[in-house]
Amino acid sequence: MIAFLKKYRGAVIYILTVLLSILYIVFGSKIASRNFYFGNVSKLEYSATVLRVIDVQEDSYTLSGSDNTLTSEQVTFEARVTSGSLKGITVTATQQRDSIVAVMPKRVEGDDVILSYASDSELDENGNVVENGNYIWIFAEYNRIPGLLWLGGFFFFFLLLFGRKKGVNTIVSLVFTCLAIFAVFVPSILSGYNIYLSSAITCLFIIVMTLLIVVGATKKGLCAAVGCAGGIAVTAVLTTVMSKALQLTGLVDEQSLYITMLDNVQIDLKALLFGAIIVGAVGAVMDVSMSLSSSLLEVSEQMGEKKSFKKLFRSGMTIGRDIMGTMANTLILAYIGSSLSVVILLVASETSLMSLFNREMIVEEVMQALTGSFGILFTIPLTSLFAAFLYSRKAKAGGGKNPPAKREQRDKKRQKTTAQDDALQKYENAFQKESKQRA
Repeated sequence: MIAFLKKYRGAVIYILTVLLSILYIVFGSKIASRNFYFGNVSKLEYSATVLRVIDVQEDSYTLSGSDNTLTSEQVTFEARVTSGSLKGITVTATQQRDSIVAVMPKRVEGDDVILSYASDSELDENGNVVENGNYIWIFAEYNRIPGLLWLGGFFFFFLLLFGRKKGVNTIVSLVFTCLAIFAVFVPSILSGYNIYLSSAITCLFIIVMTLLIVVGATKKGLCAAVGCAGGIAVTAVLTTVMSKALQLTGLVDEQSLYITMLDNVQIDLKALLFGAIIVGAVGAVMDVSMSLSSSLLEVSEQMGEKKSFKKLFRSGMTIGRDIMGTMANTLILAYIGSSLSVVILLVASETSLMSLFNREMIVEEVMQALTGSFGILFTIPLTSLFAAFLYSRKAKAGGGKNPPAKREQRDKKRQKTTAQDDALQKYENAFQKESKQRA
C-alpha cells in the first residue's frame, strides 16, 4: 500500500484535493445558506422566445420646462416560455421603450428574452391597492446567457488546446474558485456571518486548492503558497488600517445603498469592502508568487551542486523586480477599467481635483489598487526568501536534482559499464597481440 502511494503520490493528492474541494463546496454552501435561500429572487422570471409583434403604440410628450419632444412606445408581442414550470405555454407580454433613456433597448423581434410577471392590481373603495389575480407579463432583459456560454466554451476549448493537461487543471481550479465565491462566500455574507472570517477562509481555500490542482504537492507549490499567503496578509492589514485612517464608510453608490435596505440581514459595508479587496487581490498575488517560485526552481537546477541561499535570494529579487512592474500595472488598470464610467462622470462634473480625490468612491478605488499592489510588492521578498531557503536546503540534504539513492544507483551503473569497457579493451589488445605473433 505504501509503495502504491509513493508511486502514484501525485494522482492520489490530486484526487483527494478534488474530493475535499467538493465537500467544501457542498457542506460550505449548506452552512452558508442556513439563513438565506440562494436564488429565490428570480423565481418569477422565465426565459422565452419572441414569436411575433402584435402591436406598437407610440406616444409623444414634453417635460416641464423643456421644449424637447420625447417619444415612448409600448410593444405588445407573443412569446413562448422556454423554462420553468410554465415551459411551452404562449403568453402576451409588453416591452416599454422611452427616448428619455439615452440608450434604449432594441425592439424585440424573434429574440430570446427574459420575461417577468406580476399580479395586476386595482384600487378598492378606500383607495388601497389590491391584487385582482390577473397577471401581466413584462419584458425584463434579453437572454444573454447563451452568448456567455458560447464564449466560455470557446475559452475552455482553446485552454485545452494550448494547455492540454495543465489546461484541464486550470479549468477544474477555475470551476471550484467560482463555486467557492458564489455558492459559499456570497451566501455567507447574506446570511449574516462574519465577513472578515469568510473572506479569509475563501482566500485560503482558493490558494491551497489552486496550487494543489495546478502544481501539486511540490516544493514549488509550497513556496508559492507561503508567498501568496504573506502577500494577502499584508493586503488585509493595510486595508483594515487605511479604512479607519481614511474614514471610509463603504457607502459609495446605489448598490451599497440598496444593500443597507435589505430586510433580512444587516451587512457591514466596511467589512464588505475588506472582502472585496482581498478576494480581488488573491489572483494577482498568487500569479506573482507562482511565477517567482517556478523561476527560482529553474535557477536552482541550473546551479547544480553549487546552490547558494544568497545567490538564489538575489536572483529572486532580480526576477521579482521585473514581475512587479507589469503586475502592479495590471492590478491598477483592472480597478480603473472596472469603474471607468464612474471616473468619467465624476471628472466631467467636478471642477476641483481636491473635491474629486476626496470623494469616497474614488478613494476606495485608489486604495484597492494600492493595497493590492502592496501585497504584490511584499510577496516578492517573502517568496524569494522561502524559496531560497528551501531550494538551497535541498542541495545540502539531497545533493541537487538527484536524491542519494538515485545517485548511488547511477554510479553503480556507470561502474558496471566502465568494467565492461575495460574487459572489452583487454580482449581487443590480446587479439591484436596474438595476430602479430602469427604474422
